[in-house]
Amino acid sequence: MIVLSDAAPSLVINPALDRAALARRFAADGRVQVRDFLTPDSAQRLVRLLQQQTPWGLSWQAAEMGPHKLPAEQVAGLRPENINAMLERVNAVMAGPGFAFLYAQYLMHDHAMLGTSKSPGHDQLVQDLNDPEFLDFGREVTGRDAIAWADSQATLYSRGQFLSMHQDVVAGEKRLVAYVLNLCTVDWRPDWGGYLNFFDGDGDIVAGYRPRFNSLNMFAVPADHNVSYVPGFAPAQGRFAITGWFRAAD
Repeated sequence: MIVLSDAAPSLVINPALDRAALARRFAADGRVQVRDFLTPDSAQRLVRLLQQQTPWGLSWQAAEMGPHKLPAEQVAGLRPENINAMLERVNAVMAGPGFAFLYAQYLMHDHAMLGTSKSPGHDQLVQDLNDPEFLDFGREVTGRDAIAWADSQATLYSRGQFLSMHQDVVAGEKRLVAYVLNLCTVDWRPDWGGYLNFFDGDGDIVAGYRPRFNSLNMFAVPADHNVSYVPGFAPAQGRFAITGWFRAAD
């Protein structure tokens, strides 16, 4: 267990969840969306953490250029010409077959482990994501008994941002199951993008998860998926989430 603070847990799982039914769905499809995952109070506390206390940086990649993970202070110093050049590269890659992404992030697990965090709230959440309550839930629902720990980052998809189709496979990282804890407070309509989509071998969408408030999405690695492009008419508030992977021991 990762020990970072003695504060009260920020992650409290809804005790009414039917874990057996969720496990059957995951076994059948290799993915599941768990609605009303946290208790209402826990979900609201995490929303406040994301909205009010998160120093948002920027993640982007354009094929072989990246991945870049810029901290908030570096993002604040970007000049218009730097931003335009970045967008041109991303758009050029997405006009062809390459991989690219663009979204806001805070690498809370990395900061907690490196001792560079300045946010006790994020540190507490990193600890809670590695306590038995969350890890045991992941093992029980996914059937992956080898789950040993979970990494995490805060993510925010706003207008013009996306994550193109990929599989989450990174050599040496022992990713077993990906998770996305949606904390979007807007009643997100389908036309606003930001969906977690899954694809078959022909590129057809076989499932798409709306970013519902207080829903936990889990899916086995590898799986072809993306986060769809958020258009300019989507709400400025954006799509908040905590994302990461359940991983095997190093």
